[in-house]
Amino acid sequence: MRFRSATADPTDLDRALAYPADGPVPALTPEKIREELAARQMRPEWTWFAEDDNGEILARALWWGRADGELPIALDCLQVRSSAADPAAVAAGLLAAGHEAFGKAPDYNISLPRDWRTAPGGLADAVAWRQEAAYASGLTREIERLRFEWTPAAGTAAPTGRLVFREGTDEEFLDAFTRLASGSLDLHTQSELRTIDAAELARDDIEFYTDCPGERSWWRLAHLPDGTLAGMAIPSATPYHRNVGYLGVVPEQRGRGLIDEILAEITRFHAAEGAERITATTDTVNAPMAAAFTRAGYEITEIRLVLEPS
Repeated sequence: MRFRSATADPTDLDRALAYPADGPVPALTPEKIREELAARQMRPEWTWFAEDDNGEILARALWWGRADGELPIALDCLQVRSSAADPAAVAAGLLAAGHEAFGKAPDYNISLPRDWRTAPGGLADAVAWRQEAAYASGLTREIERLRFEWTPAAGTAAPTGRLVFREGTDEEFLDAFTRLASGSLDLHTQSELRTIDAAELARDDIEFYTDCPGERSWWRLAHLPDGTLAGMAIPSATPYHRNVGYLGVVPEQRGRGLIDEILAEITRFHAAEGAERITATTDTVNAPMAAAFTRAGYEITEIRLVLEPS
């Protein structure tokens, strides 16, 4: 068996598009792959095959990244032919080859329906061999996230006056990010804080959101009317939609319902800019944040299973 990227032959990309998307896990359509290739968010060097000795494609992995990025950010699509006796082993070899070429192990995101564990058609089994392959290739930390979506039909809440929002300096946002990390229910934040301190994580978060398609000028600090810092709102964007980004309440102000005020501010901002869709995600274990999204009119559209290096 050979593992290689779609760069050796001019027909490789056509073969990638023609690869049959069998199996119950949702796969990208040929039209969507063409769009991503045209946008340079998928590339031949980020598209990998597993081939048998006759050149037949047994598996396909499609990694995704930003148009201006040098390396992919996440694995978006992983498929192995249903005839494979051991799909996990084939997939693990394919992922390992890609990771070696990239010099890193990008996260693997699997988009699933809410009932994926009990859905008919073998969906849970198809997820299981993907999990096994991901673990074997170094993606050993698993986070399950809820993906939410707002549309104009949900409307927006009017300001209540409980918070005042203003722009802030980089130093002020660094302080806010650092303070918000304390006691966070976000699993990624908790994991990062086991190896780095809150200030370093805050710098990483600022770099991440600065690099996102959203604008730095959108960011707002949230204060009580007396000037006390209550939290912050980081409206953001993806290459496809406006996005909630990052929001939170400082530890000493939690438990007062202020997260609703901050989420409402982000939603109003995007809505005023004409957004037809606002997306957001939160961990399934972060029940308070999920409840806030629901109260604000956001609806769950899918489960996102994230497998990442530990």
